[in-house]
Amino acid sequence: MSDHAAPFPLTAHASGALSGVATLPGDKSISHRALILGALAVGETRITGLLEGQDVLDTAAAMRAFGATVTRTGPGAWSVQGVGVGGLAEPEQVIDCGNSGTGVRLIMGAMATCPVTATFTGDASLNRRPMGRVTDPLALFGARAHGRAGGRLPMTLVGAADPVPVRYALPVPSAQVKSAVLLAGLNAPAETVVIEREPTRDHTERMLAGFGASLRVEDTPEGRAIILTGQPELRPQTVAVPRDPSSAAFPVCAALLVPGSDITVPGVSRNPTRDGLYVTLLEMGADIAFVNPRDEGGEPVADLRVRHTGTLKGVTTPPQRAASMIDEFPVLAVLAAFAEGETVMRGVRELRVKESDRIDAMARGLEACGVTVRETEDTLSVQGMGGEGTSGGVPGGATVESRLDHRIAMAFLVLGMAARAPVTVDDASPIATSFPSFEGLMTGLGATLSRAAG
Repeated sequence: MSDHAAPFPLTAHASGALSGVATLPGDKSISHRALILGALAVGETRITGLLEGQDVLDTAAAMRAFGATVTRTGPGAWSVQGVGVGGLAEPEQVIDCGNSGTGVRLIMGAMATCPVTATFTGDASLNRRPMGRVTDPLALFGARAHGRAGGRLPMTLVGAADPVPVRYALPVPSAQVKSAVLLAGLNAPAETVVIEREPTRDHTERMLAGFGASLRVEDTPEGRAIILTGQPELRPQTVAVPRDPSSAAFPVCAALLVPGSDITVPGVSRNPTRDGLYVTLLEMGADIAFVNPRDEGGEPVADLRVRHTGTLKGVTTPPQRAASMIDEFPVLAVLAAFAEGETVMRGVRELRVKESDRIDAMARGLEACGVTVRETEDTLSVQGMGGEGTSGGVPGGATVESRLDHRIAMAFLVLGMAARAPVTVDDASPIATSFPSFEGLMTGLGATLSRAAG
């Protein structure tokens, strides 16, 4: 079983005004895809700004195991010598994807139409997550999966020797499933079609086109259809990874909560399929300016200027927005606790099957901090307590379980920066999977974090 970091508690105390520049790590979603598509191209792909968190490092190791040459050439700089579409070799060892649901599902897609067999495992959190949502459509190509009860890891996937093209309508919005099917379609003949009723993050489509795949998008009565022509020769690329909007959410929301704060977050992706949190924050009354908009690596980006301006107001997020902010709901729930009125997050059932059941994790943690919460299978409602800083309405004072979930851990540390009493996360080690510089970055802005005794 994967065990990448020793557990340690971390406590957040009420902070003075946050200020300065928050230089974020690269986008995790794009980092995974750059390594995988680089491995499927013919020639050398050069990547700058790669997120060097454990999730992405595990994907780099996996692509080496499948035969690609993956080399770190400097901080955030990597070289990938690809083996070509259909050229993945059979790994000699079990592929350990650590905590990364994105990594394991995309890698499964990439190998599902190659005549190789691989066994996948992960940490305790990943091994609880269902893989059937990916292995079911991969079976349509001819791949076969053998795993634990409920379609869980460890799991062996036998790639299709003679894959067939697939037409697949996503039963629920999922960029991971969509991407896995498209990656599998690369080595299938003719056209593979994925149909989504609600748009999800489109990094895979953008990057496939950038690497030279023949791909088009059409609006159909069934929904948005992505049509991929199989068996291309992908061209190696130079990929500049933009800053991660999901990581940006934590310093941004902390600055909105802590009085007197004024920070800048440079180079954040403004991809409209990832922008739901920032749309919501503006609706709540946040003071966020998007400065110097530009294009980097095929993605729209901007610098964020974030200032505290007082209490925000509660809102209702519509279900059709959920896919564009699915990773940001934990920290939005924290922000909602300090708002005036109720915030209702709708259409968030997908949170039940993330690194943890994030609806339950946030509800229990917020209740422990004195916040009133209501939940259903598909909604999370937070009753805002208003106020701000040390005189604010959120008591805090709890020790919260992170549940091996990096976003739960960071969300409650943000809460502790603005609550009346310190908040401790029982294990902050999962933060390294996506945001290894979180602790240093936040203390550099002025936050007060301390390593608690075990």
